[in-house]
Amino acid sequence: MPVTPEAGDKIAGRYLLQEPIGRGGMGVVWLAWDERLERRVAVKCARLDDDRATRRLMGEARNAGRLHHPNIVGVFDFVDEGATCWIIMEYVPSRSLAQILTESGPLTPEAAGSIGCQIAAALAKSHHEGVVHGDVTPENILVTDEGVARLTDFGISRALWSDVTQSGTSSVPGKPPYLAPELAKGLPAGEKSDVFSLGASLFMAVEGRSPYGEVEHPAAYLARAVEGHIEPAHRAGPLEGPLTALLEVEPRRRPDAAGAQRLLTRAVPPPPHIAELLHGNRARDLTSPTLRLRRLVRRAQDSTPFVPQQQQPLSRRRLAITAVALATAGAITAGLVVFGPWASKNEGDEGGRTGAADAKPSATSPAGAIGDERTADPCALLAAASLSRFGDTVLDPDYGEFDRCDVLVRNNSGDDNADVQVNLDSDRDDFEDIASTHLVGGLTVVTLKRDGEACERAVLTTDGRQIRVIGQQLGEAAPDPCQMADAATDHVVGVLADGPVPRRSSPSAAKSLALLDTCALLDASELKRLPGVDADSRDRGFGSWSCDWSSEDGKREVEIQFSRDNSLDSDDGTAVDVAGTRSYYVADEAEDDSCTVRTPHRTYTDSVGDRTVELLQLTVYAPQPTAELCDSAREFATVAVQNIAKRAQER
Repeated sequence: MPVTPEAGDKIAGRYLLQEPIGRGGMGVVWLAWDERLERRVAVKCARLDDDRATRRLMGEARNAGRLHHPNIVGVFDFVDEGATCWIIMEYVPSRSLAQILTESGPLTPEAAGSIGCQIAAALAKSHHEGVVHGDVTPENILVTDEGVARLTDFGISRALWSDVTQSGTSSVPGKPPYLAPELAKGLPAGEKSDVFSLGASLFMAVEGRSPYGEVEHPAAYLARAVEGHIEPAHRAGPLEGPLTALLEVEPRRRPDAAGAQRLLTRAVPPPPHIAELLHGNRARDLTSPTLRLRRLVRRAQDSTPFVPQQQQPLSRRRLAITAVALATAGAITAGLVVFGPWASKNEGDEGGRTGAADAKPSATSPAGAIGDERTADPCALLAAASLSRFGDTVLDPDYGEFDRCDVLVRNNSGDDNADVQVNLDSDRDDFEDIASTHLVGGLTVVTLKRDGEACERAVLTTDGRQIRVIGQQLGEAAPDPCQMADAATDHVVGVLADGPVPRRSSPSAAKSLALLDTCALLDASELKRLPGVDADSRDRGFGSWSCDWSSEDGKREVEIQFSRDNSLDSDDGTAVDVAGTRSYYVADEAEDDSCTVRTPHRTYTDSVGDRTVELLQLTVYAPQPTAELCDSAREFATVAVQNIAKRAQER
């Protein structure tokens, strides 16, 4: 690598430097392209004098790399080239808080408080992991256009300091206007010094000056820090109390990072999309209902290519089955599914669903596990705000089958043009198109090659199951699906680092299909309607919310899935009567020689105020004429619906 890097240079044979995007004490910060994982990254250059300093920097980069949090800029890689080291980090389109203050002046207490809540949450996570930042300043706080704050240079700046700290001089580690008094006195950096520096950064944000006042020489800041000279705030408003606590001269009297977050949140509650990021809430603006998308379903077939169907209008999602993303040889059909009937807004709809902040992990499952399938909450693994750099995002928990959750991404016109989904699977797939695998905190992450408009990742859980993450482009100028999938996967891994998949916060409604077992809806005598299908071949899907039976030669199959849609009407196929219920069938939708019947079970108001239809979907596969095939599908659906009614009476 040349002494002075230039655009077009490649780091470690994979990171192609594109353009400088910043400059700091570590040198130039570059925007680069990771050719292996096909994503943008930020590359920071550090020039070091000796091997000892390199080892220190590598150690701090390793510490930072294990931190997974939506308010922390992730560290992906470390490249040692002798005198020059490169830190490969997540690229976050944003401005630093320092830039914002320079360009726009001081912030309102509300804006500063929102940033403070998020950075305090980042510090609480890092301190829990035993990592001290050591240089919390406006320069190291990044803020996106949506107001999402991310803390960067975690531990890296501290690694570049000299081991010797000298009180009263500019060689003290850190930036003097934000330095905690104990550091100015020569004590080592600790968790409480990070909290002070956060308070000093927020003081600067609202007051336009350091809490030590305005001085001409850095040594004067240090002198005031040693003296404990803290100036009063005049523009802080509701932040005055929290800032006083964070800027307490005595470290033992300061709150820890979690306490700082609570103080800031109580004083200035963050806006809803930030609250969702901080607490995992699924609260959405009910005045802007989510536009519905078509369902993406992968039915794994030998050598089946990715063939997206013609794009449907985005004002309504239909339960159309498509061959999507990484069909693999010999893979079992996965119950891809959005999730289920956990949301009812009104008491008359038998139950409700609260935000992921209330979702509790299983007490008996280890970290990184899915645990009990019927209570595992896929939406607790997604956060719309963590994907906000790709556009306006909204969590959509109320569509499709019961073990999937989506984040919809909107373009500048307000149209949904991308989708990120998380799917929980009972069994692991035998993936073929693997680009790479790597371990993250005991979890195996499988990176699959991009397949047209879709990009998929798989997180192999500690209890032998898997979580699939799929990024999908839905319109023109949509975000890169692999970048979306990587970002969502990082969030999934971060959640699993702290425990198992969190639990759903409330039970399913009393009349919900979620309480039933699909495999119990057809028995051996009923399956004889399709000759060759073996009742003992039963394959139970995740949560028992899907089930299929097949013939020994694989040419005949009956499949049942529980799912949801926002409506069922003539757009869903040809009307047909199923056990006295108006239903709809479609031939050859799943694949050739298939017929699918959808029968509504109940209609209720979901958590965002939409009327939602919970339904049974039954598909028959066989080399038969279409009319015979669809008659068989209707007959099977009639039996299944009748058995559902019987079980409802038994409860």
